[in-house]
Amino acid sequence: AAVATGQMTVRRMMRSGEAAGVAQIARPFSSSSTSIVHTTEGELGTPSFAIRYAGGDGAPASPWHDIPLFASGDGNDGSMLLNMVVEIPKFTRAKMEIDTKAPWNPIVQDTKNGKLRDYHGPIFWNYGALPQTWEDPNEKGGDEVGNCEGDNDPLDVVEIGSAILEMGSIHTVKPLGVLAMIDSGELDWKLIAISTNDPLADEIHRIEDVEKYLPHNISGVREWFRWYKTPDGKSLNGFGYDEVAMDVDLAQYVITHTHEAWRDLHRGKRDPGKLWVSCD
Repeated sequence: AAVATGQMTVRRMMRSGEAAGVAQIARPFSSSSTSIVHTTEGELGTPSFAIRYAGGDGAPASPWHDIPLFASGDGNDGSMLLNMVVEIPKFTRAKMEIDTKAPWNPIVQDTKNGKLRDYHGPIFWNYGALPQTWEDPNEKGGDEVGNCEGDNDPLDVVEIGSAILEMGSIHTVKPLGVLAMIDSGELDWKLIAISTNDPLADEIHRIEDVEKYLPHNISGVREWFRWYKTPDGKSLNGFGYDEVAMDVDLAQYVITHTHEAWRDLHRGKRDPGKLWVSCD
């Protein structure tokens, strides 16, 4: 009943039809037969720095389009397992991101007015994105999220485990819940997840478990993202759903919904604008 209720809520919010089944994966990738590796170029903290990806044959690959969303198999508890691309390791400040507009989508440091961007303080969790997902800027949400549209990026991930994950690395994570952040009128979901290699991964399955084993983490994530732009003179970010971190059922639906949006984008069914979208 909880799953059905969560799905109905998101359907109303996104004003869309049924989500695709999670088994439908475009451009399948098998870690057993093919590997995607990343290399760095330039010096971190300079405009020349970039992390680029390539397949086992050395051909260029995109961390957004060529890495599958779903990791092989399910968790021991039957949970959905996902691939996460790490953009910003915990306790660092450089605002790194997948460049969705550049060919092959390397990870680079974000810029504003020609200057490299850093957070004003460190982020306390590993931060990254889910490949093969997309928050469509032409799709309006419902009242629960202030009727905001997507932010035109892959789905963000906040990984709350204890380890510092390497920038550019790919990790299997388990979704636990989601926050509906509203940033300058755009809907910017923040998926809460934990690495399957974390010592607590077998104990934490949903938001209430996070509160039990890692108390105050959820409120910490929410308040960090609420305030992080204010030193630049910008207003506080808000959150939909009465600022509540929604549980894993809704998170899983958001994942499949943004995956279907990416599939449509990749098939040419939605307007890419200036996004770089690779072809099969």
